[in-house]
Amino acid sequence: MEIWTIKKLLEWVSDYFQTNGVDSPRLSAELLLCHVLNLERIQLYTLYDRVVQAEQLAALRALVKRGAEHEPIAYLVGRCEFYSLPLKITPDCLIPRPETEYLVEKAIMFLRGRQGAQRVLDLCTGSGCIAAAIAKNVKDIQVIATDISDAALKTAAANIEKLKLADRVQLLCGDLFDPIIEGLDKARFDLIVSNPPYVSEPEYAGLDKNVRDYEPKDALLAGKDGLDVYRRILQRVGDFLKPDGALMLEIGYAQGPAVKELLEQTGLFTDIRIEKDPARNDRIALARK
Repeated sequence: MEIWTIKKLLEWVSDYFQTNGVDSPRLSAELLLCHVLNLERIQLYTLYDRVVQAEQLAALRALVKRGAEHEPIAYLVGRCEFYSLPLKITPDCLIPRPETEYLVEKAIMFLRGRQGAQRVLDLCTGSGCIAAAIAKNVKDIQVIATDISDAALKTAAANIEKLKLADRVQLLCGDLFDPIIEGLDKARFDLIVSNPPYVSEPEYAGLDKNVRDYEPKDALLAGKDGLDVYRRILQRVGDFLKPDGALMLEIGYAQGPAVKELLEQTGLFTDIRIEKDPARNDRIALARK
C-alpha cells in the first residue's frame, strides 16, 4: 500500500490541477489539504512528513476530482479570505474577488476622511464581504446591507456573526432600496456602495466554466448590455444619499464610459470618476453628490 505524506500529496495534487487547467493549482491544493486535514496553511509545511490516513485520503480524492472538473475551491471548502477576513462561502452567493477589495479600499478611505458617525448602505451584499470589511475597518459606523436572495443573506448573517459585527451591520432582504423604509429607518447615507450584477448576456455565455456553471446566475447577469442594475440603482439613489455623500460601484472592465454616462444623466453628481484596478482595467465608478 502506497504511503502518502502531506509533501507528496501537495506535489501530486498541484501537478494534477496544473494538468487540468485549475486556477492557482498550488494554492488550490493547499486549501483542499487544509480543509481535509483541519490544518492551517503554514502547518502543511511544518508537518511536511506527516502520513495522511486512508479516511482523509478518500475525502481528499473526492474533492480533488470535483476541483479538477472546475468546481470552485471556495465552494468545496466552504470558505475564503477577503480583505484579510475569513468568510464562509456557499453556492448561494458569489465568491469574493480580489478586485472587489479595491472597492472596499476606496470606501474606507472616503469614510475615514469624514467626521462623526457614518452610515453606509451596501446593495447586493451577497456574502456580506463588503459590509463586513468596511465595518471592521472604520470606527463609529453603521452599515445596512440588502440583498434580494434570502439564501445569500443567510451566508452573510453567518459571516457577520462570526466576525462579531452584528451591532454594526444590519442585513435586510429585498430588492436594492426596497427594504429601507422611510420614517422607520434613517433613509439617507454617507456612502452607498455596491458590487451588483454587471455581466452582459454575450459575456455570460463566454464566462469560464468554474464561474458560469457554479456561481449564481442572478448575481452575475444584468441584461443584454450588463447595465440593467446600474440603471435601477441610479433611478432611486438620489432619495437615499446625503447631499455630500458618495456612490461607489464596481463595474466591468470595459464599462467605464457607459456607467459614467449613466451617472452624468442623473444630474445628481458634481464629481464623477472611473478608476482602474492594478491590472489597468476599469473597476470602480465613484460619484460625489
